Amino acid sequence: MINYESYMKEALIEAGKAYEIDEVPIGAVIVKNDTIIARAYNMRNMKKNTLAHAEIMAIDQASKVVGDWRLEDCEMYITLEPCPMCAGAIVQARIPKVILGADNPKAGCAGSVMNILQEPGFNHQVEIIRGILLQESSTLIKQFFGKLRKK
Repeated sequence: MINYESYMKEALIEAGKAYEIDEVPIGAVIVKNDTIIARAYNMRNMKKNTLAHAEIMAIDQASKVVGDWRLEDCEMYITLEPCPMCAGAIVQARIPKVILGADNPKAGCAGSVMNILQEPGFNHQVEIIRGILLQESSTLIKQFFGKLRKK
């Protein structure tokens, strides 16, 4: 049996790194054969790059490890439901399963606003497991935006 919580804890460690550098605290890890092959956290402000989302950077790392753009034997753990760009990249990478922490009611594309991950018109749909370490993921996001509002 897969221990979703242990890998989500690793994604939360990545999110914590983003929090420490005043980035939106989102972390992602990609697992293949019970081994983490990629880990990343948001770095948009630091890199001054729209594409520097945790999911995009983790997919890039994993593709280099696997030696292919297809990540068909992998699972992705993300602390916050992905945005449209990241959801599209997950579909394009052919990742079969995504495990999520918190929902993203303003921009989530795994069912909150729309569901790009399971769009029947695409040639690949993604299995979604929701709410793994939900409280921890939500708390980190809320703390970050609370801190930001105080500034």
